[in-house]
Amino acid sequence: MVRMSAEERRESVVRAAMAEFARGGYYGTSTEAIAKRVGVSQPYLFRLFPGKKAIFLAAAQRCIEDTIRTFEEAAEGLEGEAALHAMGQAYAEVIVEQPERVLMQMQMYITVGAAEQAGDSEFGEVVRAGWTRLWDTVHLLLGADTGRTTGFMAHGMLINSLVTMGFPPGHRVWESVNGPTRPGGRIEP
Repeated sequence: MVRMSAEERRESVVRAAMAEFARGGYYGTSTEAIAKRVGVSQPYLFRLFPGKKAIFLAAAQRCIEDTIRTFEEAAEGLEGEAALHAMGQAYAEVIVEQPERVLMQMQMYITVGAAEQAGDSEFGEVVRAGWTRLWDTVHLLLGADTGRTTGFMAHGMLINSLVTMGFPPGHRVWESVNGPTRPGGRIEP
């Protein structure tokens, strides 16, 4: 049996944490569940990360970085409408293939709001910095067009909300996403 390095084990914890936090949120997920999913003890988990908050923030940063990478890869060599449609299609594939990423995004936003109500600003600082990197990436990929960037991001948040609420494919609410002004195919899950 080949042993994992600490960095490989850390990566497996981040991936497991994304799945667990996506399902249960920050406040409803135990470090025990994350350790169990990875196959390590809780004491080992805390040798890799100082605490639950650090695990969540690492998972949040990874979720954002994965989304940035998805958009960059989809738009490579493209510009304008072609880049917009390629990024939209790539995100539609993520929704189907990795629904936990959408759920993790939504949990990130909920956690920021709840933590800040309790006086903890660290979650918000990290998540807002990541979201700003995501915005900036999309903005540049769309030719630094603020209107196009805003439309793309708003459209994405609508999709996230519909997916998170569990609207099935074909439901009439998906018409707002796939209406006649949206060429290039359907974007429902």
